[in-house]
Amino acid sequence: MIWPNVTTPTEHFTILLNKEDVTLLELMEEDDLLQECKSQSRKLIEFLIRPDTMEEMVKLITSEPSEELPEQMKYKYANIACELLTSDVSQITEQLATEPILLEKLYGFIKEECPVNPLLASFFSKTYGLLVARQADVMLEYFCAKEDFVSNMLRHFGTSAVMDLLLRLVTFVEPQEARLKYSEWLNGQKVVEQLVGLIDPTSDEERQCNAAQALSDIVKFIRDTMSQNQEEAEQNPLLNTIESQQVIATLLDQMFREPKSDSTLVSGMNLLLTLLDFKKIGPEFQQEPMTALDAERLARGVSNALQAITPRLKDFHQLLTDSSRLKAMATTAGTLDPPLGATRLQVAKLMPMLLLTNTHSLNVELDRLGTVSLLLDLFFKYQWNNFLHSHMEQCISFILSNNAVEIDGKLEHPLFHSLFKDTQILKRILDAYEQNEQNQTQPQGRRAGYMGHLIRIANDIVSTLQNGSNRQLMQEALNEIPADCVQRWEAFVSGALADVNKRNLPDIMGLQNHHMANIGGDDDNSDFKDLSYPQDSASQQAFNNYRMQQMSNSFPEQFGFSEEEFAEQGESITAPFDKISNINFNINADEPTGNSSLFEQIVNARIQPLDDPDSDEEWEEKHLTFSPDVQIRTVGKLLSSNHTSSSSGSDNSSDDDDLGNPEHIIPEPTNGEKMDVDGGDAWPANCHDVAMAVDSSLSWQPQANSSWDAGNTSADALNPLNSTADSSADSSTDSADKSSGTLWPNFSNLDSSSDDVENR
Repeated sequence: MIWPNVTTPTEHFTILLNKEDVTLLELMEEDDLLQECKSQSRKLIEFLIRPDTMEEMVKLITSEPSEELPEQMKYKYANIACELLTSDVSQITEQLATEPILLEKLYGFIKEECPVNPLLASFFSKTYGLLVARQADVMLEYFCAKEDFVSNMLRHFGTSAVMDLLLRLVTFVEPQEARLKYSEWLNGQKVVEQLVGLIDPTSDEERQCNAAQALSDIVKFIRDTMSQNQEEAEQNPLLNTIESQQVIATLLDQMFREPKSDSTLVSGMNLLLTLLDFKKIGPEFQQEPMTALDAERLARGVSNALQAITPRLKDFHQLLTDSSRLKAMATTAGTLDPPLGATRLQVAKLMPMLLLTNTHSLNVELDRLGTVSLLLDLFFKYQWNNFLHSHMEQCISFILSNNAVEIDGKLEHPLFHSLFKDTQILKRILDAYEQNEQNQTQPQGRRAGYMGHLIRIANDIVSTLQNGSNRQLMQEALNEIPADCVQRWEAFVSGALADVNKRNLPDIMGLQNHHMANIGGDDDNSDFKDLSYPQDSASQQAFNNYRMQQMSNSFPEQFGFSEEEFAEQGESITAPFDKISNINFNINADEPTGNSSLFEQIVNARIQPLDDPDSDEEWEEKHLTFSPDVQIRTVGKLLSSNHTSSSSGSDNSSDDDDLGNPEHIIPEPTNGEKMDVDGGDAWPANCHDVAMAVDSSLSWQPQANSSWDAGNTSADALNPLNSTADSSADSSTDSADKSSGTLWPNFSNLDSSSDDVENR
């Protein structure tokens, strides 16, 4: 069917553009405008790059819309204008970057008074970002001519879109040489120092948060880029300035300036956490091994941060004790008076990062202040704050796994001894566990929210004592603890802790054989275990029991039954499987059944017995008889093949000559049959007298000396957290890193008074 008067979008725009009085707003009413622009329509692009049209589009994205417009129409044309300017059409981008009038109108947006319209700021930032990405050299020359560009941009840093513009100046520029020029220009404009200056109690909260976020993103991007390029990457001046000890010290001074501001403290600690992070994260958010160059670069930045933080540890400790600025907070678990607060939680998050570096001077200062003991007090006080519990667990894990540092020929580990002697970690774990057990027995008693983390801490201690790198230090610490406390701890480890670990152990190794029907416990289903099933449904019940078993590594070896099922129960007291429900039927292999009789009748009817089983007559060679038409075709083919082979040479083997000789085929008359079938005796139906070679070994039979012996499984071996905690803890030590081939920066001998890192 042919539809009359139908035009394509291109033809429609051609008709519109041929009108003398067509306007930009009229074109913006068309739905296919952006598609037509990106398809490089010549007449449309010629219209859009006209000076008056370009100027109108810049005005739309930088000027407030009229208040008379309906709400849904206020930013419609501004949004379309931004999409046209950033459509990545080379003619439009070049016209915008090379026309001074347009750049001045665009730049005039950030010269306005604060605050600016956030939506228009996003249009402005997106347009500038495209210009920087496509016309890097031209825009850098323009920025250098504007001495107040950075200061005007930072004035509006409370708007997140303006922060995005700064990040585009650092991350959108290609190639690497041009990006380095932008970094040098920004560093020359003191952009880092000005951003750090915004993290101040006198600034509003949005500007502080955006400034800290921008600095953190710059650090992450530059570190990742340098790690990818390795030796080809040059030193970035922006990163060097952010990581300098002087800048970090200035940040700390502003954080603790009176009157203290929670937003300033939280924003500043977010930046410190980024500077202290020396793990290399891959695209899948997994930690990747570092090269020697990565470790060297990260160690330089982290060392500067540690040297600046160590003198300020007393101020961080004071934040944990100061709760005067916090007001009571009502929660579903009750009223918190005072609540933990974002500042103290951020300090708790910072402490594991400091302990992970294993810096001796820092450990000594934390030991002197008693910061770990104070954190443990907060751990038990705020029992429903799992973020705090997680940070405290990490602190204890790093203390247990960090190696002792050799100072003046003597190994020292101050926090390790303090954890057991001054903090009394064992006693506090035992008291908290017993108190939790008592609370649960009370009416409406609930389990404490920290119990999961407390069990993991206890498992870390047990793992360190058994196979940790600080076993000797642990034994020395236990010798200094009162004997009654040690006895309570040993009873707890062998009793309550072992039971908890056994309950928490996933049933993936066949150590437990709980059926789905018995999930609620043996008592719940005790009335149904010994039910006798009718004979006709017994097989179905056995199959159901087989299906209900949980899958495990040894599942193919069980097939529904345990080995203990076929042995005297008194012979083994370590049977790892529960007994399967009784099945009241027997199967006798020697008893004939109806099915076996039917099978014998069918076999005897179709197979004729041999007269003499030992005779070789049945295997003698016999002539095959073919019909005449088959013989003629076969002889013709053989003669043709013989003629061809003889004409090609006389080197054929005797076997080939025999195949080409028709005398070997003996024609015999037949009665229309295609082939005579030998009517000799077939195999006997009764094979009981025939000797057969059978492999009696069972490939699925369980090995007698199986390694999954539940009787030799200790309570500690049942604990999956021991290996997990041990591996995570050992990953922070030098010995573990050497064994795994992963390089790890060493901060243990860092001297806060040395200026070697700063001089480099």
